[in-house]
Amino acid sequence: MSLEKDLHSRSNSTCEICGSKNDLLVYTVPPKADENTDHSALICSVCAAQLADPAKTDANHWRCLNDSMWSEVPAVKVIAWRMLSRLRGEGWPQDLLDMLYLEEDDLKWAKATGEGVDEEDKIIHRDSNGAVLQAGDTVVLIKDLDVKGANFTAKRGTAVRNIMLVDNNPEHIEGRVDGQHIVILTKFVKKS
Repeated sequence: MSLEKDLHSRSNSTCEICGSKNDLLVYTVPPKADENTDHSALICSVCAAQLADPAKTDANHWRCLNDSMWSEVPAVKVIAWRMLSRLRGEGWPQDLLDMLYLEEDDLKWAKATGEGVDEEDKIIHRDSNGAVLQAGDTVVLIKDLDVKGANFTAKRGTAVRNIMLVDNNPEHIEGRVDGQHIVILTKFVKKS
């Protein structure tokens, strides 16, 4: 069975967020890239457009979270947490957010995009030129780096694809070089 068929079956062909039956599509919740039923939800085009562009957010549309936040599906709970966090200034979303429980891994996933974090508290990863780095970016090493514990040198010019950001340290990223998972200082990379 395909992912879309699995999601239609799970949701009875309705948006897992608002219950609409129109213009349904598969939405894989960022920063997850692998499309599977735990990381994806079947949502309508209205929910998708508002998730993608905060400027289009209609707070009244998201009152549906009062029901959908209780879903057992991790992707749906993460979407609910992100939208409630985005809308918490409205008043009513904060009450729902206080009731919403997410497992530790799901909460980390929900916070991965920076939703719900005040601008002054956001950790921003920047490369050697000051460009903002995002999870999944490709960077290039700007100097040879001795990799401690792995007994090899990561050569200048090596591309590191699909980087991961270290959430509590803006100077560290993680990636694979020569098959080894390593931590790299952001001052030694440039975004490609």
